[in-house]
Amino acid sequence: MNIKPIRTEQDYNDALAAIAPLFDTQPEMGTPEFDYMEVMVLLIEAYEEQHYPISPPDPVEAIKFRMEQMGLTAKDLEPAIGRVNRVYEVLNGKRSLTLPMIRKLHSLFGIPAESLINVS
Repeated sequence: MNIKPIRTEQDYNDALAAIAPLFDTQPEMGTPEFDYMEVMVLLIEAYEEQHYPISPPDPVEAIKFRMEQMGLTAKDLEPAIGRVNRVYEVLNGKRSLTLPMIRKLHSLFGIPAESLINVS
């Protein structure tokens, strides 16, 4: 079992290929195979974070996603955003979220605040 830094795309592909069989067999915790898989996963994750960063979703898309997950309607968002016409303005991108709306959406519906803050 050879562990080395992942510096190139080839190193990355080799690392993925090396641990793929371990996901099927799931080595027992505390074994050398488990330790190897754990270290390789950490190296792969570090490489992916640097080379394939995932941007937070658009705030409106984050709201719509949570609505779909929880089976919410625009009416259900009124406590966080305001009257239903304001909810539709937000959902259609005609009105930006305010800080109080972000706080309420986060606390009432568990939408990560980072997803609701538009930094662009």
